[in-house]
Amino acid sequence: MSGTARRPLPGVLEPAGRTLGTEEREAVLRVLDSAVLCSTFGGEARALESEMAAIYGREEAVACSSGTAALHLAVAAIRFDPGDEVITTPISDFGTVAPILAQNGVPVFADVDPGTGNLDPVAVEAAITPRTKAIIAVHLFGAPADIVALRGIADRYGLMLIEDCAQAWLGTAADGSLLGTFGDIACFSLQQYKHITAGDGGLAITDSPELAARMRLFMDKGWDREHGRVHLVFGLNYRMTELVAAVARCQLAKVGGVVERRRARAEQLVDALGGLEGLGLPAVAGHAWWLFPLIVPGENRRWAAELAAEGVPASAGYLDRPLYANPVFTETPIYGSSRYPLDRDYNVELCPNAERLIERTLLVLPWNEAYTKVDVDDIANALRKVHAGA
Repeated sequence: MSGTARRPLPGVLEPAGRTLGTEEREAVLRVLDSAVLCSTFGGEARALESEMAAIYGREEAVACSSGTAALHLAVAAIRFDPGDEVITTPISDFGTVAPILAQNGVPVFADVDPGTGNLDPVAVEAAITPRTKAIIAVHLFGAPADIVALRGIADRYGLMLIEDCAQAWLGTAADGSLLGTFGDIACFSLQQYKHITAGDGGLAITDSPELAARMRLFMDKGWDREHGRVHLVFGLNYRMTELVAAVARCQLAKVGGVVERRRARAEQLVDALGGLEGLGLPAVAGHAWWLFPLIVPGENRRWAAELAAEGVPASAGYLDRPLYANPVFTETPIYGSSRYPLDRDYNVELCPNAERLIERTLLVLPWNEAYTKVDVDDIANALRKVHAGA
């Protein structure tokens, strides 16, 4: 490339960068023709749940309106008390922590591995107190967190483990086990930017019939519909519509091919960039490649600007700041004029590795199953050019 890319890279906000096609159109029409768009009375959402459970080999799946909703179902199902603590990462979407606050829990942020951005198990164990009730592990960018170590910590301390797999469809641990099979509950997203999409939508999977029953009740206003209009517990309306479920079923059938193509192109780029001094490349094993992360020498914002000039989009740091540095954690009320349940200050330098990644070293490239070999060659050439000027 010389100043501009050979062609605009396909992205998730255009047809070329999505796998939506004839199957999804037919599914939408099937639901419209049935006149049943609410999943309470239809079969699409329940079929989606069965298909999702089968893919992951788990006993139960619960469909809901978003990935954030799926995490809220999970957090509500573990039933911690107000003021209890949940340990999680400072590098994630706000949807990872919003459910903790919604259930009057206190997010506790543990630092991350400086090479991957995933939770550091040592930092997690150090953050445990008598009030800790759960760990939410995020598989950032599709790279597997050290989920075996985190599972071991949860078991030793009697904690619940929730996996946030929104970015990690069909990712795997070192032994080949699917990410999403280690947590007491694992949550997935069908939002526009994910590997597969229904616009929005979420799925939570578990092997516990009790946790699944709690999630189903919370998803539908605590309404036990088998026994009349009885609201057994507090819940919200997080139901997935039949239209969303029908599209999601088609997309779910395609997720294996999506991940396979993303992996092939990512491995091509890793091979092409090998040997560039100071450039930290992601480990290929188990990665689902939602994004392609790099650890760069020099300033990540300079890298992003120079890559953009070459026609390659890139994001410096992924987030503007760690989650705990947002106003919601530092100054604004949570409920009414109250800061409850927050009972602490979230200080700068709380998680030094996370802060350095965001402010200086982490660079992420969008990734897409529609990239060609030539696209990846163009990206590699642009990265080499920027690296040469670092």
